[in-house]
Amino acid sequence: MNSRNDKNEELAPHGKATITFEQGGVDEVSVVPWTLMIPRKIARKVGLTRKWATLFVVLAGLFTTSSTITILVVSLETIAKDLDSSVSVLNWSITGPMLAFGVVGPAYGKIGDLYGHKRVYVYGLLFAGIFAGMTVFAWNAVSMVVFRLLSATAGSATGPAAMAYVNRLFEPNERVRPLGLWSFVTAGAPVLGVVIGGPVIAAIGWRMIFVVQAPLLIGAAALAWYLLPQTSRMKNVKFDVKGSVALGLGATLFLLAVNRGHSWGWTSPAILFFAVTSIVSLWLFVRFERAAEAPLMPLKWLRTPNIILPIAIQALLNFAYMGGFIVVPQMLEIGLGYSASHVGWLIIARPLAFSITAPLASFFTMRAGERKSGVIGACGVIASMLILSSMSGGSSDLLVVLGLGLSGIGFGIAAPALTALVSNAVDDETIGVAGAMQQLLSQMGAVLGSTVMISVHEMTVGSTTVVRSYGIALLFGAGTATAAALLASRLTPTDRSAEAMAAN
Repeated sequence: MNSRNDKNEELAPHGKATITFEQGGVDEVSVVPWTLMIPRKIARKVGLTRKWATLFVVLAGLFTTSSTITILVVSLETIAKDLDSSVSVLNWSITGPMLAFGVVGPAYGKIGDLYGHKRVYVYGLLFAGIFAGMTVFAWNAVSMVVFRLLSATAGSATGPAAMAYVNRLFEPNERVRPLGLWSFVTAGAPVLGVVIGGPVIAAIGWRMIFVVQAPLLIGAAALAWYLLPQTSRMKNVKFDVKGSVALGLGATLFLLAVNRGHSWGWTSPAILFFAVTSIVSLWLFVRFERAAEAPLMPLKWLRTPNIILPIAIQALLNFAYMGGFIVVPQMLEIGLGYSASHVGWLIIARPLAFSITAPLASFFTMRAGERKSGVIGACGVIASMLILSSMSGGSSDLLVVLGLGLSGIGFGIAAPALTALVSNAVDDETIGVAGAMQQLLSQMGAVLGSTVMISVHEMTVGSTTVVRSYGIALLFGAGTATAAALLASRLTPTDRSAEAMAAN
């Protein structure tokens, strides 16, 4: 039978099966038939290959799910009035999805490695769309928060699945460029959500956001089911239920304790309970992983520098990046008296700088190596935090744009390189879990950064000016970025010599 009619043809570069087709196969690099999406002549002119077409499909779904996590940030007061609630309660519609997007990722990564990432990706999009549609009909704050949480929990499946496709479609020496786009979507989409959220909600209302999102997600799920190839699956392996529960519970309670500590009191019974239980849960996670037949996270990763260091560095950078993302708009509006529209135009500088830098930085990384990219990127974030922390009433808009732009440039240089190192350091069979772990630690860094910086501002504002208290908070971001730069100097870059590529 002709191979184009085979239903389960597998890609096997270097003798290893990685992707299985569930529709017509191809004789060459087995990825989605891009001719179904775009005419051949146009594709040839723009240089769009089949594997890049597949990448764009999975990243589009990831962008749609992650951009709406933060799209409500600037309109919480409006939504609170509409639902007869308070901003503090509605904050959970932001914090909850951020927690869910990171915490359940490792479980999805493992499920995808076991049963195929196509199914995980498609069902994640489908249920994210269903719950987004239900958000339209939220009748009070609690129902709205629950529907947002369920939608984000389902949508978080797209992150590790997208990274798994990158690993299977691209060789190690090619991954920096596609991972630059992956990093842009995972880190840039939430930031873009904040930038566009205010004007869009002011124009059409917050419920219309989800009227639009729901059919987009469901349609994307149907398209992905038809177009995407299936990935290979691990056989005769059990799912690590105990490890998944322990990690999810430990990470969630830890982030809740940090997030609510200042509001409820660091010595309140609830915060102490969350903190102690999270420590116990994470300790149990390590115990479970040592005894598990198929651990959720191989503990040898903790002893592998090119896995644990990039993940830790990205978490530290995200602490500064996302913490500054929350603090700077407040400093400009509350401390310096800028109008909301003025602030909106200024903060575009950071996602714009990131979106331009992340794809282009791959060319630099492929020549200079991941270590230099990590150090230079971290230094960019340090400079950004220092410039923004020095703001005063006489500061110009150009200084604000420079500070924000350096943050976007620095993170845009570092993030793809760090992600590529992790991807190249793990086996193909565990790439989904590795991507999910990176997503989890990155989200933890983001939540910690925003929470700690706001807490520092609230604790110091009584003894200094408002602007200065925000500046002190930004110095904490400079500190974590400095730690990231020091760790990045210990990275071992990928060997891209001709001999190494031939050996692979």
